[in-house]
Formats: sequence, C-alpha cells, structure tokens
Amino acid sequence: MATKDILGKSINVDEEGYLTDHSQWDKEIATALAREMNIELTDAHWKVIDFIDRDFKEKGVVPGIRRIKKVGNIPTKELYELFPDKPIKTAATISGYPKPASCV
Repeated sequence: MATKDILGKSINVDEEGYLTDHSQWDKEIATALAREMNIELTDAHWKVIDFIDRDFKEKGVVPGIRRIKKVGNIPTKELYELFPDKPIKTAATISGYPKPASCV
C-alpha cells in the first residue's frame, strides 16, 4: 500500500491509485482527484458519483456500465462524455472506491 498527498492530506492508495480507505474520501478529495484527471465536476458528474456511492454501500462492489445505465438511469453515452476513455475506472477513482471488478 502507498500513500498520496492530496490537499495536504495523506491518503492511502493501492498501486493503481485507487483509495484503499473510503473513510479518507470527501467531496474536496473527489474534486482534487478529478482535477488531476482534467475533469471539472458538474452536477451530472455528482449524479454518477452519488449513484456509485449508494450502490457500493448496498452491493459491496462498484457498479458496471450496464448497472449504472439501467439502475442509475445514466445513459452510457453520457457516462463516456463525463468520464472519457475509461468511465467506470475514472468514476470509481474519483468516488474513492476500489478498482471495479469488471475492469481489467
């Protein structure tokens, strides 16, 4: 396990940069992580982040694209617009959760 300095706080992360202790996460940390990825969080981003948070707390895993689309009611196209390239990995990182099981 490694640590990463974000906003003057030492955050526990794994070798890929995913937070390993969600209790260290807050909205300021999310905003800083997003900025590192050149993403400015909007209400649409927060809708995805909030869904991931609720779903993780209920299911214990980061939801995949299909679940975010069907249960979260967020179109896949919108997900790619908000979190380009690797939307689930990026959204999970910003949300403070581990690497999604559906991602290699």
